[in-house]
Amino acid sequence: MKIIKNITEWLEYRASTPDYRGWVLIGIALCFLASAINTMIGWLYVISGVMLAFLGISAVIAPRSLGQLVVKRQPIHPVTTGDEIKIEIDIHNKKQRPVILLRAIDNLPFVLGKPVTHQVEIIPPQGTYRWTYYYPTQRRGIYRWHTVKLTHGGFAGLFESSRQRECPARAVVYPTVLPLNTCPLVDEIGQDESQRGDPRGKPLQLAASGLVRSLRPYRIGDSIRLIHWRTSARYGELRVRELETITGGQDVIIALDSAAQWQEENFEQAVIAAASLYFYAQRQKIQVQLWTAATGLITGDSVVLDTLAATNPLEEYSPLPDDKPVIWLTQNPASFSSLPLGSRWLLWENPTSATSEVVINRDYPGIILQTQEELQLQLQKPLNKL
Repeated sequence: MKIIKNITEWLEYRASTPDYRGWVLIGIALCFLASAINTMIGWLYVISGVMLAFLGISAVIAPRSLGQLVVKRQPIHPVTTGDEIKIEIDIHNKKQRPVILLRAIDNLPFVLGKPVTHQVEIIPPQGTYRWTYYYPTQRRGIYRWHTVKLTHGGFAGLFESSRQRECPARAVVYPTVLPLNTCPLVDEIGQDESQRGDPRGKPLQLAASGLVRSLRPYRIGDSIRLIHWRTSARYGELRVRELETITGGQDVIIALDSAAQWQEENFEQAVIAAASLYFYAQRQKIQVQLWTAATGLITGDSVVLDTLAATNPLEEYSPLPDDKPVIWLTQNPASFSSLPLGSRWLLWENPTSATSEVVINRDYPGIILQTQEELQLQLQKPLNKL
């Protein structure tokens, strides 16, 4: 059976192969031909000849219909996990006659989903048919695939011929960014350094509790504790204090421990947390960078999102900056010993390790996350100062 299947596929992609109806008609034609030879009746020869002629025409038309079709793909715009990617494929007919009853199959990678099939009724001569469809996403990642399969059924669908067209695709699915109203993990980093003051003897202020620069209308995502209630009552709308953005002279570094081994669910939560903390720090007007084992320090919205979409555990390690405090996202509490002074941490519990025994001796505050609880609420909790 495997040999027959291989022969059939070879014929389908290099010439044409009979469809189910074609095999049925071939069997009937051979029966009439055998009867004609046995009985020497002329009309049986005619019937078998007509059937075989239909089969021959279909076998020739099927591959010829695919001969001058050009497939091009439009760029795929990035989306966030849970949204649908928009895929647009142009099929151009370079021939002087129309192509009818064409089937196109977009060969999606199996990690993204099953191949998508579309029936094209007609492509006019020298015309272009645009196939647009939307595909749901379930998980972040960078997905690549390379071919679109075109299939034609020939005359009356008796024979089938297929051709693969190179049509590279790249779809980027970003991790979810949680809308944090407050995040002590970011707000309080560098606080230890700010208490020491600057060379002029003036204490440095945190971005979340610094000097008031101005008042502005409230925007979604602003921290409630920044609302100036007296001014809000006077104007009849919420007014928010804009603060100086000095953070102890330090940049904020969101560091994802992607060189370590992770449980799959914990790592996906860590990626979401990294994206959420990065954009929360940006909204707070704090200079922020992302660090992963594979890329080192990076910045920029699209670069950060692309990196988080592509990152995986057990990446090749690159040195972690030791001169700046970091927010360390990890599942391994033993890694706390190498953190720079003033760092903070997010720790996902690993049932196979004795988390509490290691963490309780740490001087840096952080948050121990529970996988069964909502991540957004946990990121807004006060720090565990052990």
